[in-house]
Amino acid sequence: MKFKILGLIVMVGLMAACSSESGGIEDESLGLRKIPVQDEKDVKLNDYQYSTSPAGESQKIERSYENAPPLIPHDTDGMLDISQDNNMCLSCHAPDVAKSVGATPVPKSHTYDLRNHKAIKDGIAESRYNCTQCHVPQANAKPLVKNSFKPDFTSEGAKSKSNLLDVINEGVK
Repeated sequence: MKFKILGLIVMVGLMAACSSESGGIEDESLGLRKIPVQDEKDVKLNDYQYSTSPAGESQKIERSYENAPPLIPHDTDGMLDISQDNNMCLSCHAPDVAKSVGATPVPKSHTYDLRNHKAIKDGIAESRYNCTQCHVPQANAKPLVKNSFKPDFTSEGAKSKSNLLDVINEGVK
């Protein structure tokens, strides 16, 4: 019982210390958007320019780091929304089609069911169909926060291809 009362006193003290009336941090000072988190009316979206190049004619950007999901280098108009039954990305990036159309094929990690440890013989793993969950269109966006990160690729090929399935258990005992 003493611990419950002591815990309650500590919790009330922390709540009082964190409240804005006690000189806490205002919503406008948090994060990068500088607008209260409870109200979206003053949110202004940046006017980013996305690639208008059609698929197959755009310039790829080097991956951010080894095995990072590559950015989508082409216009996606008419290709979204993606569902498990309707995925326009696979019409060019499916492994059996990609080479003939000059597209990058999905890597082995997309044709392997990591949960059940088995290769997928037809199509891609069910957990991988939603391409835009990881891949986003390239834009002319400047970083909001300055950083000096430099990726360290283990090979020249790793800048443009994934070897995730080959290295996923590296360092795991």
